Amino acid sequence: MPSDNAPDLSDFATQPIFAGLPGDIRVSFEVFPPKTDAGEDKMLDAVKTLATLGPDFVSVTYGAGGSTRERSKAICERIAAEADVPVAAHLTCVNASKEETLEVADGLWNAGIRHIVALRGDMPNSDGALDVPFQAHPDGYGCAAELVEGLAGLHPFEISVSAYPEVHPEARCADEALDYLKRKLDAGASRAITQFFFSTDAFLRFRDCAAAAGIDKPIVPGILPVTDLARTRKMASECGAEVPDWIADLFEGLDDQPQARELVSSTVNAEFCRRLYAEGVRDYHFYTLNKSKLAYATCHMLGLRPVKPNKQEKAA
Repeated sequence: MPSDNAPDLSDFATQPIFAGLPGDIRVSFEVFPPKTDAGEDKMLDAVKTLATLGPDFVSVTYGAGGSTRERSKAICERIAAEADVPVAAHLTCVNASKEETLEVADGLWNAGIRHIVALRGDMPNSDGALDVPFQAHPDGYGCAAELVEGLAGLHPFEISVSAYPEVHPEARCADEALDYLKRKLDAGASRAITQFFFSTDAFLRFRDCAAAAGIDKPIVPGILPVTDLARTRKMASECGAEVPDWIADLFEGLDDQPQARELVSSTVNAEFCRRLYAEGVRDYHFYTLNKSKLAYATCHMLGLRPVKPNKQEKAA
Protein backbone atom coordinates (compact mmCIF):
# COMPACT_ATOMS: atom_id res chain seq x y z
CA MET A 1 0.00 0.00 0.00
CA PRO A 2 1.16 3.58 -0.57
CA SER A 3 2.87 5.25 2.36
CA ASP A 4 1.04 8.02 4.26
CA ASN A 5 3.22 10.77 2.82
CA ALA A 6 3.18 9.54 -0.78
CA PRO A 7 1.57 11.75 -3.41
CA ASP A 8 -1.89 10.69 -4.57
CA LEU A 9 -1.35 8.75 -7.78
CA SER A 10 -4.76 7.10 -7.86
CA ASP A 11 -6.12 9.20 -10.71
CA PHE A 12 -3.70 8.90 -13.62
CA ALA A 13 -6.13 10.60 -16.00
CA THR A 14 -6.12 13.98 -14.26
CA GLN A 15 -2.69 14.04 -12.57
CA PRO A 16 0.06 15.81 -14.52
CA ILE A 17 2.46 13.07 -15.55
CA PHE A 18 5.05 12.35 -12.83
CA ALA A 19 4.03 15.50 -10.96
CA GLY A 20 5.07 15.86 -7.35
CA LEU A 21 7.26 12.78 -7.01
CA PRO A 22 9.77 13.60 -4.27
CA GLY A 23 12.56 11.29 -5.39
CA ASP A 24 12.32 9.18 -2.23
CA ILE A 25 13.43 6.04 -4.01
CA ARG A 26 16.47 3.80 -3.61
CA VAL A 27 18.02 2.31 -6.70
CA SER A 28 20.65 -0.18 -7.79
CA PHE A 29 21.91 -1.15 -11.21
CA GLU A 30 23.21 -4.29 -12.88
CA VAL A 31 25.89 -4.57 -15.57
CA PHE A 32 27.58 -7.52 -17.25
CA PRO A 33 31.22 -8.13 -18.21
CA PRO A 34 31.80 -7.00 -21.82
CA LYS A 35 33.91 -9.19 -24.07
CA THR A 36 36.29 -6.42 -25.16
CA ASP A 37 38.31 -3.68 -23.49
CA ALA A 38 36.45 -1.07 -25.55
CA GLY A 39 33.15 -2.50 -24.36
CA GLU A 40 34.39 -2.39 -20.79
CA ASP A 41 35.28 1.29 -21.14
CA LYS A 42 31.77 2.07 -22.46
CA MET A 43 30.22 0.10 -19.63
CA LEU A 44 32.30 2.00 -17.09
CA ASP A 45 31.19 5.33 -18.59
CA ALA A 46 27.57 4.21 -18.14
CA VAL A 47 28.25 3.24 -14.52
CA LYS A 48 29.89 6.60 -13.80
CA THR A 49 26.78 8.37 -15.08
CA LEU A 50 24.48 6.21 -12.96
CA ALA A 51 26.76 6.57 -9.94
CA THR A 52 25.84 10.27 -9.76
CA LEU A 53 22.37 9.17 -8.61
CA GLY A 54 23.83 7.66 -5.45
CA PRO A 55 22.75 4.02 -5.98
CA ASP A 56 22.89 1.53 -3.13
CA PHE A 57 25.16 -0.61 -5.30
CA VAL A 58 26.04 -1.70 -8.82
CA SER A 59 26.04 -5.45 -9.37
CA VAL A 60 28.26 -7.29 -11.87
CA THR A 61 26.95 -10.53 -13.35
CA TYR A 62 28.81 -13.81 -13.52
CA GLY A 63 28.88 -15.72 -16.81
CA ALA A 64 27.16 -19.10 -17.08
CA GLY A 65 29.38 -21.82 -15.70
CA GLY A 66 31.76 -19.24 -14.29
CA SER A 67 32.84 -18.26 -17.80
CA THR A 68 33.57 -14.65 -16.83
CA ARG A 69 34.84 -15.27 -13.29
CA GLU A 70 38.15 -13.45 -13.55
CA ARG A 71 36.84 -10.64 -15.76
CA SER A 72 33.87 -10.10 -13.42
CA LYS A 73 36.17 -9.76 -10.43
CA ALA A 74 38.42 -7.32 -12.29
CA ILE A 75 35.41 -5.24 -13.36
CA CYS A 76 34.10 -5.15 -9.79
CA GLU A 77 37.43 -3.79 -8.62
CA ARG A 78 37.57 -1.25 -11.45
CA ILE A 79 34.05 0.05 -10.78
CA ALA A 80 34.78 0.40 -7.08
CA ALA A 81 38.00 2.30 -7.82
CA GLU A 82 36.92 4.50 -10.73
CA ALA A 83 33.19 5.05 -10.24
CA ASP A 84 33.23 5.42 -6.46
CA VAL A 85 30.12 3.32 -5.91
CA PRO A 86 29.44 0.19 -3.79
CA VAL A 87 29.77 -2.99 -5.85
CA ALA A 88 27.99 -6.33 -5.58
CA ALA A 89 29.61 -9.33 -7.26
CA HIS A 90 27.54 -12.23 -8.56
CA LEU A 91 28.65 -15.68 -7.44
CA THR A 92 27.22 -19.04 -8.50
CA CYS A 93 27.44 -22.72 -7.56
CA VAL A 94 28.26 -23.96 -11.07
CA ASN A 95 31.37 -25.96 -11.99
CA ALA A 96 33.24 -25.36 -8.74
CA SER A 97 33.79 -27.13 -5.45
CA LYS A 98 32.83 -25.48 -2.18
CA GLU A 99 36.49 -24.78 -1.53
CA GLU A 100 36.95 -23.12 -4.92
CA THR A 101 33.78 -21.06 -4.52
CA LEU A 102 34.76 -19.80 -1.09
CA GLU A 103 38.25 -19.04 -2.40
CA VAL A 104 36.65 -16.72 -4.98
CA ALA A 105 34.51 -15.15 -2.27
CA ASP A 106 37.54 -14.68 -0.05
CA GLY A 107 39.34 -12.97 -2.94
CA LEU A 108 36.39 -10.61 -3.37
CA TRP A 109 36.44 -9.78 0.34
CA ASN A 110 40.17 -9.08 0.23
CA ALA A 111 39.55 -6.81 -2.77
CA GLY A 112 37.10 -4.76 -0.72
CA ILE A 113 33.88 -6.23 -2.16
CA ARG A 114 31.40 -6.61 0.69
CA HIS A 115 28.22 -7.51 -1.19
CA ILE A 116 27.51 -10.74 -3.09
CA VAL A 117 24.50 -11.71 -5.19
CA ALA A 118 24.35 -15.44 -4.49
CA LEU A 119 22.80 -17.55 -7.25
CA ARG A 120 22.64 -21.22 -8.14
CA GLY A 121 23.62 -20.37 -11.70
CA ASP A 122 23.02 -21.91 -15.13
CA MET A 123 24.96 -24.56 -16.97
CA PRO A 124 25.73 -23.81 -20.63
CA ASN A 125 25.79 -26.56 -23.19
CA SER A 126 28.49 -26.81 -25.84
CA ASP A 127 26.79 -24.08 -27.87
CA GLY A 128 26.49 -21.75 -24.90
CA ALA A 129 22.70 -22.11 -24.63
CA LEU A 130 21.23 -22.26 -21.14
CA ASP A 131 19.08 -25.36 -21.62
CA VAL A 132 21.10 -27.94 -19.67
CA PRO A 133 19.64 -29.06 -16.30
CA PHE A 134 21.66 -27.93 -13.31
CA GLN A 135 24.10 -30.48 -11.99
CA ALA A 136 25.98 -29.73 -8.81
CA HIS A 137 29.72 -30.21 -8.68
CA PRO A 138 30.48 -33.42 -6.70
CA ASP A 139 32.12 -31.31 -3.99
CA GLY A 140 30.14 -28.15 -4.59
CA TYR A 141 27.07 -26.36 -3.32
CA GLY A 142 23.85 -27.90 -4.51
CA CYS A 143 21.74 -24.75 -4.45
CA ALA A 144 21.78 -21.03 -3.72
CA ALA A 145 20.57 -21.55 -0.13
CA GLU A 146 23.64 -23.65 0.61
CA LEU A 147 25.84 -21.03 -1.03
CA VAL A 148 24.29 -18.27 1.11
CA GLU A 149 24.96 -20.29 4.25
CA GLY A 150 28.59 -20.85 3.19
CA LEU A 151 29.16 -17.17 2.42
CA ALA A 152 27.54 -16.06 5.68
CA GLY A 153 29.94 -18.31 7.57
CA LEU A 154 32.99 -17.02 5.71
CA HIS A 155 32.69 -13.25 6.11
CA PRO A 156 29.93 -10.81 7.17
CA PHE A 157 28.92 -10.23 3.54
CA GLU A 158 25.78 -8.41 2.57
CA ILE A 159 24.01 -11.05 0.50
CA SER A 160 21.24 -10.68 -2.08
CA VAL A 161 19.38 -13.57 -3.71
CA SER A 162 16.98 -13.95 -6.62
CA ALA A 163 13.19 -14.18 -6.67
CA TYR A 164 10.68 -14.94 -9.42
CA PRO A 165 7.31 -13.13 -9.40
CA GLU A 166 6.05 -15.42 -12.17
CA VAL A 167 7.58 -18.56 -10.59
CA HIS A 168 10.94 -20.09 -11.49
CA PRO A 169 10.53 -22.36 -14.55
CA GLU A 170 11.93 -25.32 -12.58
CA ALA A 171 9.65 -24.88 -9.56
CA ARG A 172 6.71 -27.27 -9.30
CA CYS A 173 4.40 -24.59 -7.89
CA ALA A 174 4.36 -21.08 -6.47
CA ASP A 175 4.27 -22.30 -2.87
CA GLU A 176 7.41 -24.37 -3.39
CA ALA A 177 9.18 -21.35 -4.88
CA LEU A 178 8.18 -19.17 -1.91
CA ASP A 179 9.35 -21.79 0.58
CA TYR A 180 12.72 -21.89 -1.15
CA LEU A 181 13.00 -18.11 -1.22
CA LYS A 182 12.37 -18.05 2.53
CA ARG A 183 15.05 -20.69 2.98
CA LYS A 184 17.60 -18.51 1.15
CA LEU A 185 16.71 -15.45 3.18
CA ASP A 186 16.76 -17.36 6.46
CA ALA A 187 20.22 -18.72 5.56
CA GLY A 188 21.66 -15.22 5.75
CA ALA A 189 20.52 -13.14 2.76
CA SER A 190 19.34 -9.60 3.45
CA ARG A 191 17.16 -9.03 0.38
CA ALA A 192 15.74 -10.64 -2.73
CA ILE A 193 15.98 -9.07 -6.18
CA THR A 194 13.37 -10.26 -8.63
CA GLN A 195 13.73 -11.46 -12.16
CA PHE A 196 12.35 -8.88 -14.57
CA PHE A 197 8.60 -8.83 -15.21
CA PHE A 198 6.11 -6.72 -17.15
CA SER A 199 3.00 -7.05 -15.01
CA THR A 200 2.70 -4.89 -11.90
CA ASP A 201 -0.09 -7.17 -10.71
CA ALA A 202 2.24 -10.17 -10.87
CA PHE A 203 4.77 -8.44 -8.63
CA LEU A 204 2.18 -7.17 -6.16
CA ARG A 205 0.60 -10.62 -5.84
CA PHE A 206 4.04 -12.11 -5.28
CA ARG A 207 4.88 -9.48 -2.66
CA ASP A 208 1.63 -10.17 -0.80
CA CYS A 209 2.12 -13.95 -0.95
CA ALA A 210 5.68 -13.58 0.33
CA ALA A 211 4.47 -11.54 3.29
CA ALA A 212 1.78 -14.12 4.02
CA ALA A 213 4.49 -16.81 3.96
CA GLY A 214 6.41 -15.00 6.69
CA ILE A 215 8.99 -13.30 4.48
CA ASP A 216 9.75 -9.91 5.99
CA LYS A 217 12.96 -8.96 4.19
CA PRO A 218 12.90 -6.57 1.21
CA ILE A 219 11.85 -7.88 -2.18
CA VAL A 220 13.22 -5.48 -4.78
CA PRO A 221 11.63 -5.46 -8.26
CA GLY A 222 14.04 -6.02 -11.13
CA ILE A 223 13.29 -3.63 -14.00
CA LEU A 224 14.30 -4.37 -17.59
CA PRO A 225 13.78 -1.74 -20.31
CA VAL A 226 12.70 -3.20 -23.64
CA THR A 227 15.31 -2.08 -26.14
CA ASP A 228 15.14 -5.09 -28.48
CA LEU A 229 11.88 -7.05 -28.56
CA ALA A 230 13.41 -10.25 -29.95
CA ARG A 231 16.15 -10.23 -27.33
CA THR A 232 13.65 -9.50 -24.56
CA ARG A 233 11.49 -12.43 -25.65
CA LYS A 234 14.51 -14.74 -25.66
CA MET A 235 15.55 -13.64 -22.18
CA ALA A 236 11.98 -14.01 -20.94
CA SER A 237 11.68 -17.55 -22.30
CA GLU A 238 14.78 -18.56 -20.33
CA CYS A 239 13.48 -17.34 -16.96
CA GLY A 240 9.73 -17.89 -17.13
CA ALA A 241 8.72 -14.25 -17.57
CA GLU A 242 5.78 -13.30 -19.77
CA VAL A 243 6.06 -10.65 -22.47
CA PRO A 244 2.47 -9.40 -22.87
CA ASP A 245 0.90 -8.70 -26.25
CA TRP A 246 0.61 -4.98 -25.54
CA ILE A 247 4.40 -4.67 -25.40
CA ALA A 248 4.76 -6.48 -28.72
CA ASP A 249 2.16 -4.15 -30.22
CA LEU A 250 3.95 -1.04 -28.93
CA PHE A 251 7.29 -2.05 -30.43
CA GLU A 252 5.92 -3.35 -33.72
CA GLY A 253 7.47 -1.50 -36.68
CA LEU A 254 10.29 0.08 -34.65
CA ASP A 255 13.12 -2.30 -35.59
CA ASP A 256 14.58 0.28 -37.96
CA GLN A 257 13.69 3.30 -35.80
CA PRO A 258 16.20 3.24 -32.93
CA GLN A 259 15.42 6.73 -31.62
CA ALA A 260 11.66 6.18 -31.64
CA ARG A 261 12.18 2.76 -30.03
CA GLU A 262 14.23 4.37 -27.25
CA LEU A 263 11.53 6.99 -26.61
CA VAL A 264 8.83 4.34 -26.43
CA SER A 265 11.00 2.21 -24.15
CA SER A 266 11.72 5.04 -21.70
CA THR A 267 8.04 5.99 -21.56
CA VAL A 268 6.89 2.43 -20.91
CA ASN A 269 9.63 1.84 -18.34
CA ALA A 270 8.92 5.00 -16.37
CA GLU A 271 5.14 4.51 -16.34
CA PHE A 272 5.66 0.90 -15.22
CA CYS A 273 7.78 2.08 -12.30
CA ARG A 274 5.32 4.85 -11.46
CA ARG A 275 2.57 2.28 -11.03
CA LEU A 276 4.80 0.31 -8.69
CA TYR A 277 5.56 3.54 -6.82
CA ALA A 278 1.83 4.15 -6.38
CA GLU A 279 1.68 0.78 -4.59
CA GLY A 280 4.39 1.72 -2.11
CA VAL A 281 7.47 0.43 -3.92
CA ARG A 282 10.52 2.55 -3.15
CA ASP A 283 13.38 0.23 -4.15
CA TYR A 284 14.21 -0.58 -7.77
CA HIS A 285 16.94 -2.68 -9.37
CA PHE A 286 17.59 -1.80 -13.02
CA TYR A 287 19.01 -4.29 -15.52
CA THR A 288 20.90 -1.73 -17.58
CA LEU A 289 22.28 -3.92 -20.40
CA ASN A 290 25.44 -1.81 -19.91
CA LYS A 291 23.70 1.40 -20.94
CA SER A 292 22.74 4.35 -18.79
CA LYS A 293 20.17 6.41 -20.69
CA LEU A 294 16.97 4.48 -20.05
CA ALA A 295 17.64 3.73 -16.39
CA TYR A 296 18.78 7.31 -15.75
CA ALA A 297 15.69 8.73 -17.49
CA THR A 298 13.38 6.50 -15.46
CA CYS A 299 15.04 7.51 -12.19
CA HIS A 300 14.76 11.18 -13.18
CA MET A 301 11.03 10.87 -13.92
CA LEU A 302 10.56 9.21 -10.54
CA GLY A 303 12.03 12.34 -8.96
CA LEU A 304 15.58 11.16 -8.29
CA ARG A 305 18.31 13.75 -8.91
CA PRO A 306 22.11 13.50 -8.89
CA VAL A 307 23.63 13.53 -5.43
CA LYS A 308 27.24 13.82 -6.57
CA PRO A 309 29.03 15.01 -9.73
CA ASN A 310 30.36 12.65 -12.36
CA LYS A 311 34.05 12.13 -11.66
CA GLN A 312 34.90 13.06 -15.24
CA GLU A 313 32.98 16.33 -14.93
CA LYS A 314 34.61 17.04 -11.58
CA ALA A 315 38.07 16.50 -13.05
CA ALA A 316 37.31 18.84 -15.92
